[in-house]
Amino acid sequence: MYPQTLIKKYLDRKNVPYEHHVHGTVYTAQEVAQQERVPGAMVAKTVVVKNGDGGYAMAVLPASMQLDLRALKDALGVGELQLATESEFKSLFPDSDLGAMPPFGNLYGLPVYVERSLARDREIVFNAGTHQDTIRMMYEDFYRLVEPEIYSFAMVRAA
Repeated sequence: MYPQTLIKKYLDRKNVPYEHHVHGTVYTAQEVAQQERVPGAMVAKTVVVKNGDGGYAMAVLPASMQLDLRALKDALGVGELQLATESEFKSLFPDSDLGAMPPFGNLYGLPVYVERSLARDREIVFNAGTHQDTIRMMYEDFYRLVEPEIYSFAMVRAA
């Protein structure tokens, strides 16, 4: 049975249409794309970054790309930005399995930065708090609810 995670309660309360899917346990966004049989460009992976002041944010990008930390740092105009470790951010997402948090930083008090190429998708798929559950929804609904900032900060993954 699907857990009553924060994201599901939120989407239901906002009357946002979505599809919930259950698949085998996977740990990477590319594996989610394979399990869901969708292009990696459609799967939104969430990377947690930390600024020099110790504040956290979500960088959301397609599974088929990798974060260009320097490009995001430059886009934000900050002096320091680094990847947060799982041990640093695990307490920020108490309703989610480690590394399976949905890209809804607004539910956790975190800013969200979305890679421009993901913003072009009609629909997105993302982890729904576990390594077995995903949500598929319209990107425009995601954008309306989260109000992320859009930047170009990812590059195609090296093969």
